[in-house]
Amino acid sequence: MIYRLVYTKRSVEDIQKLDTLARRRIGDRLRSLENDPLGKSRKLLNPRIGTYRYRIGDYRAVFDISGRDVVVLRVGHRREIYR
Repeated sequence: MIYRLVYTKRSVEDIQKLDTLARRRIGDRLRSLENDPLGKSRKLLNPRIGTYRYRIGDYRAVFDISGRDVVVLRVGHRREIYR
């Protein structure tokens, strides 16, 4: 089943703050969520900021799944994303 990526305003702002290389890498890896969003993702223990996380090197993408949409809520460095 093919999913559609939907970015929140906050996630777009998070991505725009990153350098070009990190932005490109994150974009490429997030597109892989369209095919299998739960394959390499982990469920968050505390769903306060989202339901799932996806590891992209030192960065994390926090997202929810709503029907056929993968809603990207936040993107940030692993040290800061859960605060």
